[in-house]
Amino acid sequence: MSKADLAFIENCRQIIDTGTWDKGSDVRPRWLDGTPAYTKKSFCIVNRYNLAEEFPIMTLRKTNLKNAVDEILWIWQKKSNNINDLNSRIWDSWADGQGSIGKAYGYQLGVKHQYKEGEFDQVDRILYDLGKNPNSRRIMSNIYVHSDLNEMNLYPCAYSMTYNVSGKTLNGILNQRSQDMLTANNWNVCQYAVLLHIFAQVSGLLAGELVHVIADAHIYDRHMPIVEGMLKKEPFPAPKFKIDESIKNFYHFKIGSFTLENYEYHNLEAKIEVAV
Repeated sequence: MSKADLAFIENCRQIIDTGTWDKGSDVRPRWLDGTPAYTKKSFCIVNRYNLAEEFPIMTLRKTNLKNAVDEILWIWQKKSNNINDLNSRIWDSWADGQGSIGKAYGYQLGVKHQYKEGEFDQVDRILYDLGKNPNSRRIMSNIYVHSDLNEMNLYPCAYSMTYNVSGKTLNGILNQRSQDMLTANNWNVCQYAVLLHIFAQVSGLLAGELVHVIADAHIYDRHMPIVEGMLKKEPFPAPKFKIDESIKNFYHFKIGSFTLENYEYHNLEAKIEVAV
């Protein structure tokens, strides 16, 4: 069975069985009908995914890899903060009339900074260091920029990646301040697994471990019955992940550069409402 399913099951059981409710608190998120969206949470969940063993996509329900890749390329490759550059509509609730989400996500990755080696944005600095200085312990990104938070329509959830090269293996740590487990957990895991595969390939390295650190891992009140139903299902084996090995330039990857072979998953009959 997929190890991503096992991690999801363990995380959700921990939240459901021993987590803390915020019911009765003055919470920010609301359901579309205006009702407060309460959550049950666990503090600091850490999952490790060995990308050399299998691709960490869950089978308890489908994760749409193409849309997940579309979003991660929108952020990291296009460095965009405008939903008109994105094929899906997942950011519509946070965009203004011109399609901007403010100085968030891709905007921050595209800001250039001056280093002693020259001027780089965060993405190109990572690419530079992986190629020129792979033993560095300073290969990282951070899009949680306090001076720009007042101009972000949504504060970054997944806000930092730290890369570490061990021999010929590239490992990464994804830091996330907040995680809606049902809606976005495996979506984010798949996105950053793909990103780690990309950085490894263009740097002549092998993809190793992705470590996912979640400060506030939570399940929304209206999601509880859906999650409980998912946990009763039997996971399928993980599919085989394929990447176009001919691509050596980070900026040449497209949505179709990645495929899954033999991806089996359970259908999810319930509609997942998203709190905003």
